[in-house]
Amino acid sequence: MKQNGSINLFQYWNRLRNGRPAPKRTEIEPADIKSLLADTFILEKDTRGEAVFRLAGTRLCAVYGRELKGFSFPSLWRASDQRLIAKLAHGVFQSKTVVVMSYDGLSRNGRSTSFELLLLPLDGGIESPRSLGVISPTDKPFWLGADPVVDAVLESVRVVDPDLEPMYLKNRPAVTVPSLEPSYAALSGSDSPTSSARRIRHLVLLPGGREG
Repeated sequence: MKQNGSINLFQYWNRLRNGRPAPKRTEIEPADIKSLLADTFILEKDTRGEAVFRLAGTRLCAVYGRELKGFSFPSLWRASDQRLIAKLAHGVFQSKTVVVMSYDGLSRNGRSTSFELLLLPLDGGIESPRSLGVISPTDKPFWLGADPVVDAVLESVRVVDPDLEPMYLKNRPAVTVPSLEPSYAALSGSDSPTSSARRIRHLVLLPGGREG
């Protein structure tokens, strides 16, 4: 977690949850995160069980050149990454995991820039799982918002322990917590999450997690 937008939203979310797995969605006050609203979004699960945008900030919609409300979250990435993105979003909904992604966004005219995405769980009840997120460009090239991002390539994923301090997270490359163990075998082809770390394309999954 390196970008100020990610760190500031995490700190706000962490204060609201106050030791719970996630704060209630009704506790989010837009006025409290006014400076972040243009880059934030909320996901919900549709009738097919897919993560879709319920709301998206104005700057974020400008980056993609369209209103994102109602669009599939995994569809922002190329087809080869969409299955993993869907699994990660499901983990945030169901297991209250916290996920940080780094990816390269590719524009309509062939330009590229890097982004960091933070996805945080919200307690919307069993029938209405929600998540809160923010997307921050690593740099702010002159064309961003004028030349729409139309494709994305996932570079790295970190599933982090929300009880660790954000500044410590900046220096920790990856943390695996038990909440994603059900998908470990599907991603790695291993029957046991205690086997050694495996590299999957450009991602590294590490065994481990909190005890107790």
